[in-house]
Amino acid sequence: MHIHILGICGTFMGGIAVLAKASGHKVTGCDANVYPPMSTQLVAQGIELIEGFDPGQTALNPDIYVIGNVVSRGNPLMEEILNRGLPYISGPQWLAENVLQGKWVLAVAGTHGKTTTSSMLAWILEYAGLAPGFLIGGVPQNFGISARLPGIPKQDAHSTSPFFVIEADEYDTAFFDKRSKFVHYRPRTAILNNLEFDHADIFNDLAAIETQFHHLVRTVPQQGLIVSNGREQSLDRVLEKGCWTPVEKFAGLDDWAIANESNDGSFDVMFQNKFLGRLMWQIFGRHNQMNALASIAAARHAGVTVEVAIEALSQFENVKRRMEIRGEVNGITVYDDFAHHPTAITTTVAGLRGKIGAFNKTGARILAVLEPRSNTMKLGVMKNALPESLTEADIVFCYGANLGWDAAEALAPIKTKASVYEDLNTLVASIVLVAQPGDHILVMSNGGFGGIHQKLLDALQ
Repeated sequence: MHIHILGICGTFMGGIAVLAKASGHKVTGCDANVYPPMSTQLVAQGIELIEGFDPGQTALNPDIYVIGNVVSRGNPLMEEILNRGLPYISGPQWLAENVLQGKWVLAVAGTHGKTTTSSMLAWILEYAGLAPGFLIGGVPQNFGISARLPGIPKQDAHSTSPFFVIEADEYDTAFFDKRSKFVHYRPRTAILNNLEFDHADIFNDLAAIETQFHHLVRTVPQQGLIVSNGREQSLDRVLEKGCWTPVEKFAGLDDWAIANESNDGSFDVMFQNKFLGRLMWQIFGRHNQMNALASIAAARHAGVTVEVAIEALSQFENVKRRMEIRGEVNGITVYDDFAHHPTAITTTVAGLRGKIGAFNKTGARILAVLEPRSNTMKLGVMKNALPESLTEADIVFCYGANLGWDAAEALAPIKTKASVYEDLNTLVASIVLVAQPGDHILVMSNGGFGGIHQKLLDALQ
């Protein structure tokens, strides 16, 4: 089958392209911005890329067009497809029908932590010899790729692994299907990490997102398992609407919990007040401990013992753009993190603070560099929560270009340590001017941020 993907350079649609190619299909695709790194990854897979959405691409005559949710009415190629009555399908539906059908799907949903938890879970299954397939919205460093088909398990060399781990996004499916992507996946094991208001461009309020999460809950079979955050009232409300599946809770005083936490991030794994093992690892932050608990619980449902899961996580290398150290110059460390929501910013900064220690004891400062780039942030819905999310930082730099609100006004409560810049080069120069040996520059954005990480490293030289 020949499929042509509209919006192929997004992480999700690029992953679908890789899976389709590996499945033996001919794959071509187009996007408005065809550039590295996704473009080079796809071309290396033998996938032909086309810049733009020219209607003439219908001359490729594919069997079906797979439509990404970046495509809307008015897109010239999409209008041609509609006018000519050509076959099309959304990315999530194509994935469900052509890859996930018949698989034991382990889906990781939540406002925060989906990518990291999916990566942990896939790695646990891999370490256990189960050779899972996966599609993750980032690059787990244990794998070096964001998507692959299931392989051959070590325990059974005669059959393909039934397991597939997927990052289950609540964002809408396509312009013609406004349901959340994750309702297409029909998981047997579902992790509900957390649930806060986000995606203000498509959801009116938290209740609207809770409704979508309940649609996901409705698809999990009685013989499945839901692993849910026990500290999230929003998830409790979701489950109270109706649940037909066993539930194991984590993060509270429920089924799964941590104990005897050490300063290095190590902790005991507890299940129903019983000690099951101690995780010694190099990943820091309370949020990552919760991600670990959820992944251990989900892997256990797939048949992996807690002991093996703990061994696997002791070798987990995290995900690119999750507290990823991009370089160190003259004793100054530059990090890259995907944090794009006040809660994520809070946990990221707190995690780094926990790692380096309090300033008055170690002299190590956190210079937080923020680009409010997500749709929710651009709309200003979360702007009032920004000051509190940055309280653990010593100095705050905000890139305020292209916002529909006044970043300086929003950060006024912490104006003694916060400054806003409209020009990227001026921002870089200002950071370099105050940075000193021992500082940790924490860059947070869900985009490329104009290559600021390398600009900083070069300027610090």
